[in-house]
Amino acid sequence: MRQIETVEELNALYGVPGEASLIKVTDYLTPQYRRMIEASPFVVLATSGVEGLDCSPRGDAGNVVFVEDARTLMMPDWRGNNRVDSLSNIVRDPRVALMFLIPGSHTAMRVNGRAIVAVEPALLERFEMDGRHPRSVIVITIGEVYSQCARALIRADLWNAAKHADVKALPTVGDMLKGVKAGFDGAAYDREWPGRAAKTMW
Repeated sequence: MRQIETVEELNALYGVPGEASLIKVTDYLTPQYRRMIEASPFVVLATSGVEGLDCSPRGDAGNVVFVEDARTLMMPDWRGNNRVDSLSNIVRDPRVALMFLIPGSHTAMRVNGRAIVAVEPALLERFEMDGRHPRSVIVITIGEVYSQCARALIRADLWNAAKHADVKALPTVGDMLKGVKAGFDGAAYDREWPGRAAKTMW
């Protein structure tokens, strides 16, 4: 299989980026970029660690990330599976990348920067939800921020409900766990999941 081996080959294949692709990158939030990020209830957080890369979906009932200032974002870390893959990576390697999606919009937003895992009590209290507080807050210093070309979401027709998958035809999480470990009670896992999730959302 023929493959590209140098950046020079890539540049020759793809050509020169357009002006908009170059000028859109800033190291701070413009008012417009801030509005887009504040409209997003969902982000994918990418981190890197000694075990490899991690890409974690994060969502919230309102803002998934809060803007502290033009160069600082804050993401409360709500309850999950306690694997803490992303947090472990950040503690050892602060580089992070985020991709924000806004339901109904074909424009994604991207942020690259550095992060810390903060546990200051006063900071945790700022993000109270249903009487609960996050165990930590991921504080991100923006290195670069920019909008993402809309072609991928347009091609995927991501927000078209008529094209959404029939979830009843897909394997459940219990099915997948049973496929990994023979004898695992996937049916019980699926049956208990809604109640468990309702009690541990925040």
